[in-house]
Amino acid sequence: MTAIGSPAIPIGAAFDRMPFTRRHVLIALALFIAFVIESWEQLALVYVSGDLGGAFGIDEAGVGVVLSAVAFGMIPGVLVWGPVADRVGRRPVAFWSLLAYGVFALASAFSPGVEALVALRVASGLALAGVYTITFPFFLELLPTHLRGRAAVYLSIGWPIGMLAAIGASVTLGDLGWHVVVIASAAAGLWAFAVRAWVPESPYWLAARGRQEEARAVLSALRSPDAEATFTVAATRAGRPLDLFRGGLARITVVMLLLNFVFNWGYWGLQTWLPTLLQQKGLTLSASLGFAALSALMMIPGYVSASFLTGRFGRKKVFLVYVVAAALGGLWFATASSAAGLYLGNFVLSFFSLGAWGVWNTWNGEFYPTALRGTGYSWATAAQLVATTVAPAAVGALLAHATGFTATMLVINAFMVATALLAVPLPETEGRELE
Repeated sequence: MTAIGSPAIPIGAAFDRMPFTRRHVLIALALFIAFVIESWEQLALVYVSGDLGGAFGIDEAGVGVVLSAVAFGMIPGVLVWGPVADRVGRRPVAFWSLLAYGVFALASAFSPGVEALVALRVASGLALAGVYTITFPFFLELLPTHLRGRAAVYLSIGWPIGMLAAIGASVTLGDLGWHVVVIASAAAGLWAFAVRAWVPESPYWLAARGRQEEARAVLSALRSPDAEATFTVAATRAGRPLDLFRGGLARITVVMLLLNFVFNWGYWGLQTWLPTLLQQKGLTLSASLGFAALSALMMIPGYVSASFLTGRFGRKKVFLVYVVAAALGGLWFATASSAAGLYLGNFVLSFFSLGAWGVWNTWNGEFYPTALRGTGYSWATAAQLVATTVAPAAVGALLAHATGFTATMLVINAFMVATALLAVPLPETEGRELE
């Protein structure tokens, strides 16, 4: 119970003086592993695509369809799960979606044909979309204001860790067949129980739903000095997608959607076909996997540097500098005439593009009030997933028509340039309270 006459403050103010505690470490670990699983699922089959194609007798275009199936399922999935998270809470969405993903992933390992495999991977995507959509908004709503940007960028390191896990699985389990890799993916769905045990419901969401005592209990567990206050929230209806396109939010939403599409195209267009592109430059498959692993390692210092800089210079400046530097790295990679040039160009591209992604994952979750944060992030994720779905097939078509390594890379790189241009009008959010 709170004392009569306790001060009324915006819910975001309860995070201004909050310390970073052991409970935050457990929350970060639970959501970090969830993000590793999300990365793993989208990349695991990329590195065993040769075995997958041989097992079902399909060409590169057919493999591209299988690789895109999870993202295809996630597009309607995120548009459903985001508003659901705004209405029923972040925690149940994270738990049930991750658990359901494990069930569908297990079923897909026993697919009798390519049609069944595609259908079950679409269903896996529908399920995974919930935790994929809510991971970053959920984390942002549990962090002290002054650490929100830095900590959320560190959460993004889960992506290269998942990528390395996918490469490791292809090396250690690939000889047993693609379906063994998928069974390992299904087992990861059990992590849903760790999320439910360690991550409390968002105090922002609880306060927005009028559940003041529950919000105070979570804030007390997180050691907020203002846990006994009465909390006010922005008066916005929960989970209404049309509200994203009203008033001052409309311009932000349109730019945000376009940026998510072109940024993810630039990333996925390369990552999906990186082993094939490298083999066109004369590298063996094993050398290509080693190259991809080294690239993933270079992403980690990119994230760490971006985390340090965003707290000092803000989201916008760091994001713009990193995206421009990534585009220059992509140009270097595209025009490299030696193995050393390929390595150095791709290392620059990996370092800066993933550092930019770390900033964007945070920045992207701070544009909207609590009642629309899950919905807004779900639309952002949907735009990313449209690109994730289209880019592998489009790049596969370019390769099938013998466009060539350099031309294909330059097309991919143009999307990075567009990303930087679209970021210019977006507002800075570093140090601001969430609404």
